[in-house]
Amino acid sequence: MEVMNCKRSYILWIAFLVSSTVVQAQRFFDVTKYGAKNDSSVKVTAAIKKAIDAAVKTGGGTVYFPAGKYLTGPIHLKSNITIHIEAGAEIHFSDNFDDYLPMVESRYEGVDVTSFSPLFYANRAENITITGRGLINGHGKKWWDFVEGYKADQPRSKWQLIFDDLNKDILLPDDPKQMKRGFLRPAFIQFMHCKNVLIEGITIKDSPFWTVNPQFCDNVTVHAVTITNPQRNAPNTDGINPESCSNVRISDSHISVGDDCITIKSGKDLPGRTKNRPAENYTITNCTMLAGHGGVVIGSEMSGGVKKIVISNCIFDGTDRGIRLKTTRGRGGVVEDIRIDNIVMKNIRDQAIVMDMEYAKVPVEPVSERTPAFRNIRISNVTAYTNEAMFINGLAEMPVQEISLNDVVFEAKRGITIRNAKDITLHGVRINTETGPAVTVSNSERIDLDNISAAKLPATSPMIRLTDVKAALLRNNWLFKNVKTFAEIKGATTEKVKLLNNETGDAAVVYGEEVKK
Repeated sequence: MEVMNCKRSYILWIAFLVSSTVVQAQRFFDVTKYGAKNDSSVKVTAAIKKAIDAAVKTGGGTVYFPAGKYLTGPIHLKSNITIHIEAGAEIHFSDNFDDYLPMVESRYEGVDVTSFSPLFYANRAENITITGRGLINGHGKKWWDFVEGYKADQPRSKWQLIFDDLNKDILLPDDPKQMKRGFLRPAFIQFMHCKNVLIEGITIKDSPFWTVNPQFCDNVTVHAVTITNPQRNAPNTDGINPESCSNVRISDSHISVGDDCITIKSGKDLPGRTKNRPAENYTITNCTMLAGHGGVVIGSEMSGGVKKIVISNCIFDGTDRGIRLKTTRGRGGVVEDIRIDNIVMKNIRDQAIVMDMEYAKVPVEPVSERTPAFRNIRISNVTAYTNEAMFINGLAEMPVQEISLNDVVFEAKRGITIRNAKDITLHGVRINTETGPAVTVSNSERIDLDNISAAKLPATSPMIRLTDVKAALLRNNWLFKNVKTFAEIKGATTEKVKLLNNETGDAAVVYGEEVKK
């Protein structure tokens, strides 16, 4: 009897394995089996849709692109769909604007709109993936040329008229000019309101606009992707822009683009504050950034807030700036709880670190929900070869607050500039400059400069310059050689400045006549 039961169990097990194998085979959907030509001779948009629809009918599966070249319009993903692009496979997206109609729900630079379909698009889906070792090419040049060549006095194109009709009642940002132009290029990969998103392994080039741009998504992973958009003639082709998302991981990726490499955003002005969806719980690690306006950038569209962000183990080589936070009056939103660690920067054209709350020059206004804030930002273990070491620029009515630098080395033409700031600590910072002081602080309070050293400074500049600073502690600082002035302290409102245990040699401390001794 036991032998019979064993045989029956064995037969049932074999049957299960066979049925499982059949199910797995059914859930692997080769686009060439649905009519897709892999020689780029014809558009295969309809064949790809058939493969996706077939997978959806079985509850989901992998839509597979074997080696070859595929010409297509937009690809729309549904829940439980994986797009797998095999090594040797290339997906080339059409540059015929009509292929990206009808327009769909989208977001453009932090404003909710209906516009051209993104090249890869999903809305309110979950468990979606783009993976593989293949290439996806957005052929963005025609899109770039249209925008760059557009003149406000020329007749409205049919696409702009469609846009106008679909966006009559949208919430506009403070400066609505770009929205009213009505020709908004599509993002390359834009998933809206999705959960459990994975983008892995693929190479992406020549995006029409922002490249990887999840919006209002939760649990997003971007791993080991390569993104290349030509720097000089590819406007606004940011690399990875997770906007108003939560629980995002970006790792092991290589980015060289025509705008910022990685940006964190959460909506613009009133549209962003109305949605009120912050960008939160992001980790960015083990990435390299080459050409780009910024390595990792927060803002300027951050009206929904940005919080709990960790950036670590990255290399920036040739970007215009390294770490950049930018906003302006009218945005609103709070950027807080940011941790930046273990970064190497080289060939930085402008600043290694920027925190600028006057990204756009607009009139001063009373503090309200329109007033942005930067606070609680910690930076450590950074080496930077740059034109300017760091620029912190708060608002008179809303200073940048609670910033610290620890174990940082700057080789720079110009040093650190801090103004309109409060509760700033620099500890263990080496700053070698060619012009001006190592550290310049103005209109700020509670500044702690501890163990600052400078082996190279202009002989005619002080190491530290304070102007209108309330409460400052200069301690344990080292001035190496050939500089006549250790600190220059000026400003009628300067008070409570203490100097303790500084190694200054023969260098003097110079006070302005207006300073209360």
